[in-house]
Amino acid sequence: MSSADDRGNVNGRAGRRNGGTTVKEFIQKVQSCQPSLNDSLEGEIQAFLFKEDLLHTYDDLTKVNPVTPTTVLKCLQARYNVRVFYTHAGCTLVALNPFQPIPDLYSLDVMKEYHCAPQPQEFKPHIFIVAEEAYRNVQSQLAPVNQSLVVSGESGAGKTWTSRCLMKYYATVAASSSLVKSQDTVERIERRVLDSNPIMEAFGNACTLRNNNSSRFGKYIQLQLDRFQLLVGASVQTYLLEKTRVACQPANERNFHIFYQMMKGATEEQRKEWKMPHEQHFMWLPNAEKTIEEDCFHETLKAMIHLGINTERQRQIFQVLAGILQLGNVNFSSLTDESKPCDLEEQSKDFLQRAAELLCVPADELHTCLRVMTLKAGKQSVLKPCTQAECSMRRDCLAKVIYAQLFEWLVTLINNSICADSSTWCNFIGVLDVYGFECFQVNNLEQLCINYANEKLQQHFVAHYLRAQQDEYVSEGLQWSFVKYQDNQSCLDLIEGSPISVFSLLNEESRLNRASDAKTLRVRLEKELSDNANISWDKFSKVPHFTVAHYAGKVSYQIQGMVEKNKDPVPPELISLLQKSNNSLLHQLFTDKETEIPTTKGLSKVTVVSKFKNSLERLMMILHSTTPHYTRCIKPNPDCQPLTFKKEEVIMQLEACGIVETIHISAAGFPIRVRFGKNMYHVLCFPPHSSTEQRRNSQIDILMLQLSHIQEPVTVRGWPMGLALASAPSITMSLTATGFQKVMSVMASLNLPSRRGEYKVKTNQCTQELASIRAQPKGSVKLHCQRSPLLYADRQPDLKREVTGFNEILLEKTL
Repeated sequence: MSSADDRGNVNGRAGRRNGGTTVKEFIQKVQSCQPSLNDSLEGEIQAFLFKEDLLHTYDDLTKVNPVTPTTVLKCLQARYNVRVFYTHAGCTLVALNPFQPIPDLYSLDVMKEYHCAPQPQEFKPHIFIVAEEAYRNVQSQLAPVNQSLVVSGESGAGKTWTSRCLMKYYATVAASSSLVKSQDTVERIERRVLDSNPIMEAFGNACTLRNNNSSRFGKYIQLQLDRFQLLVGASVQTYLLEKTRVACQPANERNFHIFYQMMKGATEEQRKEWKMPHEQHFMWLPNAEKTIEEDCFHETLKAMIHLGINTERQRQIFQVLAGILQLGNVNFSSLTDESKPCDLEEQSKDFLQRAAELLCVPADELHTCLRVMTLKAGKQSVLKPCTQAECSMRRDCLAKVIYAQLFEWLVTLINNSICADSSTWCNFIGVLDVYGFECFQVNNLEQLCINYANEKLQQHFVAHYLRAQQDEYVSEGLQWSFVKYQDNQSCLDLIEGSPISVFSLLNEESRLNRASDAKTLRVRLEKELSDNANISWDKFSKVPHFTVAHYAGKVSYQIQGMVEKNKDPVPPELISLLQKSNNSLLHQLFTDKETEIPTTKGLSKVTVVSKFKNSLERLMMILHSTTPHYTRCIKPNPDCQPLTFKKEEVIMQLEACGIVETIHISAAGFPIRVRFGKNMYHVLCFPPHSSTEQRRNSQIDILMLQLSHIQEPVTVRGWPMGLALASAPSITMSLTATGFQKVMSVMASLNLPSRRGEYKVKTNQCTQELASIRAQPKGSVKLHCQRSPLLYADRQPDLKREVTGFNEILLEKTL
């Protein structure tokens, strides 16, 4: 909504509220009051920030008062300065990247401490609290039982590390040392699940300007649990590998880790086999002199062995990768006669020969396929010499399709190694790690898809929490004024909407049998989508582009090359060549996948964005069917410097992902939600001298709750127990009470012990089987039990006092 619309709404409301008062007079009155309101808020902020030595103690930002971007930022900065990197923000955990190892924070002892704690929420904020909450949700079997841990943040914020920690946690706590017979199997599964990480990162991650270990693909890992909540397997789903990086690395960035691992970790014998002498320079290995932690070849080899990739298969994999590097050094000379194919540059002939030997294909056929294209004219085939640019494009295409198929094969192999039979597992905990929001000097189709995925995840967060929680408060009778938040639906409509959107126009252009023209597409985009406020153009730019206002900021996308990337065709003669390879792995990759790879034989309906959109929609369906847990990773500085906090960098991320709005909604509603055990609670005391029959009748029929010190009884409005049991296991008890009655009612029902005259919930309260408590600001207290409350105990809040608690149970049915 535009600012003009906002002003119009304000004026309309003012006119109705003030009768004869004019709109102008009302606005003047409001404006005259505004400075004092601003001064008051500023005073509160300054008073809060004055206690500088206490700011680091705010482990949950819902305790901050007032909640503003400034106060939240200052608290996070204070905690970061004392090396505290996790902070609760209502339903979300905020994780600040320290950019240095903190080994004691993730040790086995720390894992056990959080796992064994009766109430992990009472411990310091940690990613293990999120992990344990999800695990206990599965144990409690509260619907929806399956869980999803959504780890989000921009590139370099620490998502991959966080996902790795979560997997290690479950591999530790979901193992059983008591099942002696199956212990070897359990350990093998745990090890395989963890060993999938170094392989996926080696082949799917790269060093970028913003992150030394940037995920260049998305993944959703399902950790499979049996009916005893033991880890029995896992599966990996991947999304949109950035295969263009194989043949085109952005300035000052690197190729995928695995190539550098081979260069730096190979033995002399391996170097000879891969035709990689020490002095050899490879065009597709920029910044090879840079050494990072991820250049660990032996870790990748060890993980391959654990996952069942034998020595011969490893040899075939590395031969293929070495062949790709040799292709990168093949260059073509410019044409003097367009009727003849391009010649190879003199120094490139040896590289082409080596590439052919490593890929196990005939060198002459490789030479021809790169320089001559086959065109179909009816039933006849026509050979057409390629231009220098077309030759380079076919070379790059060959490298990309080989690498993409190899990566897909590895994912399938990992799944075959770690996935449990469907009969052995019944629930799962999913860990989502996707590429963060990206904005570079030059952004193209890859960044559009990546940022689209982040928009979808932000919408999921908005729908599940910012919108749904407020709707829940209203439905429960709270006097609630909606907290405004940034809804990104209009941006998603722009990108994926129907019938007209960026994706639909891009697909339409991609399916036309003609060369793409960036200027024509830009004119089409402007004509069809100019009504959407989320898209704009720089009319003075000579480069065809469009700019999208994402939830995390504006990004300008270059149109040139976008259509070709979306088509992603593979010349059929290249596929035919690879199918002839004597490398059994390479032959298998392209024989099994023959029908799935789009070629230039015809116009494919399966474009990159349509395929990615469909896979993302399947992911969102999974997320919507599970209980989500959000972790927002924050990058404290753009240069990945240890323990360096840049306020401008952090505040932009906080605003983009809606952290402040999240805190507002949590603090104003139910900021503290403690989950207890399975069944709910007990009758605390029956009237003296009552018979067994009288007690049974009172449990079912009586509609009165009476506390001995209260002259007027507290009325419980609800359904008789017989009706409530019919709707088990979902049962809620409502007590309509105020003031002292309300306090005593809650204490009696929770069996709260006295401690020096004050009441405090015991940490072992989970044995009382209460699922959750909702204390509304005014009126009733709702207590939710998961199963039928048929366990009784003769309890009272304080043995030294005369208050004896409930003498009946009355329940309210919930639908």
